[in-house]
Amino acid sequence: MIKRFIIAGILLALVGGGLIGFNLFRDRMITQIFANLPVQPLVVETAEVAPRTWQPVLNAIGTVNAIQGVDLTVEAAGILREVLFEPNSQVEEGQLLIRLDDVVQRADLEAARTQLELERTNLVRQQELQSRGVATSATLEATQAAFRAAEAQVARAEAVIEQRQVIAPFAGTIGLPRGDLGQYVQPGTIIATLQNLDTMRVDFSLPEQSLPDLFIGQTLHLTGDDPSRVFEAQISGIDPRVDPSSRLVAVRGTVDQADGALTPGQFIRLRLDLPQEEGVIALPQTAVVSSLYGDFVYVVGPREDDADTLEARQVFITPGRRSEGMIEVSDGLAAGDLVVTTGQNRLSNGAPVTLAEATAASAEVTQ
Repeated sequence: MIKRFIIAGILLALVGGGLIGFNLFRDRMITQIFANLPVQPLVVETAEVAPRTWQPVLNAIGTVNAIQGVDLTVEAAGILREVLFEPNSQVEEGQLLIRLDDVVQRADLEAARTQLELERTNLVRQQELQSRGVATSATLEATQAAFRAAEAQVARAEAVIEQRQVIAPFAGTIGLPRGDLGQYVQPGTIIATLQNLDTMRVDFSLPEQSLPDLFIGQTLHLTGDDPSRVFEAQISGIDPRVDPSSRLVAVRGTVDQADGALTPGQFIRLRLDLPQEEGVIALPQTAVVSSLYGDFVYVVGPREDDADTLEARQVFITPGRRSEGMIEVSDGLAAGDLVVTTGQNRLSNGAPVTLAEATAASAEVTQ
């Protein structure tokens, strides 16, 4: 019985050892096979690093406003009696637009004018009596004071009537009336908006670091909802004070428009071209890879142990300004370097590569 157990144990040990040995042998052979397999080079597109002319720009977002634009309001309370304009029509400076009920005020004006005529007659009479030596100087002075008071009452009555009217302060396009005939309105009620659409202004902000690059008359390029339509404007004002809370400086530009394409309150994108710079190292933005350790690119060059084989080496760079799909590189690259522009997600440091340009040329020769 014991002999049978011993024989079974030996057989189990032999079988288990054989299985373990087979697995170790299999893993070693697989490792050797994959280690000896040649790594297929990856086809990549590259761009040669070369100094170029750099066009630095400042980009911002602004709001379009009319160079002259106001919300028209009434100064006095009353009932709306007349609306003397058509919506979206052109009005002239000084044109009467709105009139409130002014029957009582006109009656007061007529009374003040009547009193003025009476005081004028009394003044003429007193002046004649004074010339004859009949009236005293005190009586003449009192009559003159009454006449001036009557003039002031007439001026006051005329001003009260003017407060019940809305006059166009400048020529422009009037908007929709915001009141109905017979409606009672309070002082400060907005009746309509008046905008001069011949010349528009653009208000925007830039970081305080950009302040030395700004000057009056500088050209701005504006684009709205249609990117193909570009408007040109000129800087007309720069706020001399930087906002301490946002560290931004307010800037204003003016643009003449003949077709009315810009509308007050419209969102607008701005581009401000700065003086060109020569000898700047710049790459397509697609060539730069961002990671937790910094920004880097893959530079293609021959291997140290095999000059006929190209490999991609990871090079960390210091990026700078961006403009029109290009990014400035201030450190890490030199003129003549070949930088991978597409296919970086498949690469690793030291991976063998072939150039897409060379592959295409080889294919043409084969054909």
